[in-house]
Amino acid sequence: MKKIIIENNQANERIDKFLKTEFFSSRKAMPRDKYSRGEIIKKIKEGEVTVNSKKTRPSYILKEGDVLRLENFSKKKENKLVANDKIKLQIIFENENIIVINKPAGLMVHPNHNEKTGTLANALIKYFPKIKNVHDESKDAFLRPGIVHRLDKDTSGVLVVAKNKKTLVKLKKLFQDRKVTKKYMAVCEGIFEKKTGVIEKPIARSTSYSKQVIARKNTKTKIRKAVTEYKIIGEKGKYSVVEVFPKTGRMHQIRIHLASEGHPVVGDLLYTEKHRIKQRNTETQKNTKIKAERQLLHAKEIKFEIFGQIYHFLAPVPKDFEDFLAKI
Repeated sequence: MKKIIIENNQANERIDKFLKTEFFSSRKAMPRDKYSRGEIIKKIKEGEVTVNSKKTRPSYILKEGDVLRLENFSKKKENKLVANDKIKLQIIFENENIIVINKPAGLMVHPNHNEKTGTLANALIKYFPKIKNVHDESKDAFLRPGIVHRLDKDTSGVLVVAKNKKTLVKLKKLFQDRKVTKKYMAVCEGIFEKKTGVIEKPIARSTSYSKQVIARKNTKTKIRKAVTEYKIIGEKGKYSVVEVFPKTGRMHQIRIHLASEGHPVVGDLLYTEKHRIKQRNTETQKNTKIKAERQLLHAKEIKFEIFGQIYHFLAPVPKDFEDFLAKI
């Protein structure tokens, strides 16, 4: 814990700006203690910064004599990614530039504060040790060697990894310029009125930073454009089988867009709360809902052109999709 007592010449400034300038700027901080203002704001909101032993707001104006206490501000990360040979990679394709993986549901793409060793990245550096150095200089990039796009932990499917820096840069540019075609498959709750459509709703991160929300005029976090096309390819009981074509690549985009239309992905625990409450209140029969072990979302296809060659990869639909539909 770090304790700071505000002096006269430090008063009358917002607490978030004060912490960024005085203690965690690139000029004054040790490399392991560098924080962006956004990270500092998040820590204040989560109560890791208190003023006079009380939780405060990022906009709080400091007063002389205020006592600040900072918890968990020393990052002290070891710049190391641990290889894991217990995770078996399902390789669809490999050459000198790329590895294409069929990622199973339940596997995270790269480590975070909760999971350090049981991710796809840990398996990659065991399978291909040279990939350890295939990353840029952005924050914590060493934890994402070769990674140019991601899938949620419980989303399965095709994922492309770069084997060298030249390919990493090129693939990232293709994704940024939206020159990569992606097709997903989802099982959704309910029957769609329109069998094809485009969902164009801007997305912003929620104030808790744990999920995304459809942006409104009063949304406080950064608003990003998000576009998703869909096509219904089957219906069974009270469920729809949907092909989804994301035109932008926002976090949780497909899941939040489908949920916003009243058709959340089956098994998605993060974006179905309101829908489930409504369903419980209107359901006339006893518990007839069939449960899924995870969100039934699968990255089915990916297509792109790189170094003068067109690539098109497919990942077969997982057995749990078939099992769920067979129970209906």
